[in-house]
This record gives sequence, C-alpha cells and structure tokens, in this order.
Amino acid sequence: MKQIDISVLIPIFNEQDSIKELYQEIKKNVPQEFSYEIIYINDGSNDSSLDIIKSILATDKNVKLINLFVNSGKSEALNIAFEKAAGNIIFTIDGDLQDDPKEIPNLINKIKSGSDMVTGWKKNRKDPISKKVLSKIFNFVLRLITGIKIHDFNCGLKAYKKHVIKSINIYGGLHRFIPVLISRNGFSVDEIIVNHRKRKFGESKYGQSRIFHGFFDLITVLFLNKYFNKPLHLFGNLGFLIMLSGFIINFKLSYDWLVNGIWITPHKNPLFFLGLLLLIVGVQFFSIGLIGELVVYLNRKNKLKYQNIEFNNFE
Repeated sequence: MKQIDISVLIPIFNEQDSIKELYQEIKKNVPQEFSYEIIYINDGSNDSSLDIIKSILATDKNVKLINLFVNSGKSEALNIAFEKAAGNIIFTIDGDLQDDPKEIPNLINKIKSGSDMVTGWKKNRKDPISKKVLSKIFNFVLRLITGIKIHDFNCGLKAYKKHVIKSINIYGGLHRFIPVLISRNGFSVDEIIVNHRKRKFGESKYGQSRIFHGFFDLITVLFLNKYFNKPLHLFGNLGFLIMLSGFIINFKLSYDWLVNGIWITPHKNPLFFLGLLLLIVGVQFFSIGLIGELVVYLNRKNKLKYQNIEFNNFE
C-alpha cells in the first residue's frame, strides 16, 4: 500500500455551493512534495452535495467519500473518518469555506516542529457578534476548567499526528472538546493564529440549542477526564458518604434504644427507613464503582493494550 503523508477530512452537511471551490483550494495549498488524500464525509445531506462529491470522485483518485445515509452529527462523521484516514498527518477543515486552506502549510510546519496536535485560533473571527461572544465565554470556561492554554477549542481547522487522533473516540458533541481528550491522553496541544473568512454561501448549521448541548457534553468530558480510568474514585466516594450518613442515623437510633430505652417504631420513625435506605444505596454505589473498575480493566487489557505507546524498529 502506498504511504500517504496527509489526509484532509471534510465533514459536509448541505454545502453544495462550497464543495468544488474548497476542493480546488485544498489541492492548490497542499505542498507538492506530500502525497495526500481528501476524504469527504457526507453527513446525510439532502441537497446536491453527494452528487457533487461523486463527480469529483470520478476525476481524482486522491478523493474519497464516506457517505452517511442519515445525518449523524459532526462528531460521528469525524470519528468514522479518523478511523479510515491513512495520512501521517491528519487535517480537519469545515466545508463552508470559512476555514482557509492556505493555512495548511503552517499547520504542517507546526506538526513537524514537534507538536502532537495543532488547532487554529480564529483571532479575527468573521462571524456574527452573538456567535463571537458565546465562543469567547465557552473558550474561557474551558481554559479555566481544563488548564489547556489555547484560545479556540472548537476551530474546525486542526492537524494531528496519526497515532494521536486515533487514540480517541468521539460521539455526540465531543468534537468541540478534542483538545481536552487529546491532552488527557498525554499529548501536546498547540495553536497558531489562522485566517478566518466570512461565510460565502448558505447559513450556519448550528443554532442556539447547541449551548445547552455543549453544557452536557462538557459534563461528559469532565467525567471522562477525571474518572474514566478510576470510576471507583467517583462512585466509591459517593457511596462512602451515603453509607456514612446511613450509619450515623442508625447508630443514633440504636443508641437511643440501648441507652435511653427509646424503642424504634419503624412506622412512626421515618429515620429508621432513611438510615436503611442510605446504607443500601451506599453499597450499590460501591458496587457500581467496582463493576466500572472491572470494565475499565478488561477494556484496557483487551482493546487498549498498545494505545499511547511508541514502538521503534518493529516490523
């Protein structure tokens, strides 16, 4: 199999007017000394996007297509493409022409200088003021929580070393948090300022509802970031606190019975049932944590054995 230097992944959803122009710009800006592939991921488009991509496919052997029959979202589309991409350096770029392919050589140079992942920073962003304000808040909060010192977590223009991007699995809306997931795996995350352009055709596919979706996705990322490999740390702590509360309640009732002669009448004393319930729930939380630890252990043993490990001089 011929080695491929660069893979450019382009998720597409109803971008029929942008596809050919973006294709020409990418071809023009990939350095000639690099072999490349362009992978379009058609995410259930209901316009002419699929036909246009197929027309390009018929004339250029470097172009590939992943066609999703149902709109599955950007994360699912990219995740499938990450698995299929063969390039040593893997790029993502949005299909709306706002990301500038002229930045491709700059991203390559940053990767070549040692970065594991490079994300663009749309410092002079050509978007409506409402979108810019929300983006600044989102990025500020994420920097504060994760400690990753970049300005634009969700820029569509990114570059990765192949083994780096293949170390993660994204779904839902987790494409917004790829730098967090990459950093969690022990890889370096850097950024460069990139040119950003006004949307030339159509309208943005993302509405205000993504604010709420992003909030829930953030909770998912924070959970994965802290407790994915040690679920007992979460469920065990909760279980301990709940069990401790139940123990204190039952100890107090038992003390009153044995020392003060106050008989426990269950139907007249709801604390009795509360104490028992807390003990039972606490044990259940511990059990969930232990099962989670077992799942993580088996998963790491069977599927992640060689993840994040570099091998040299192996056939």
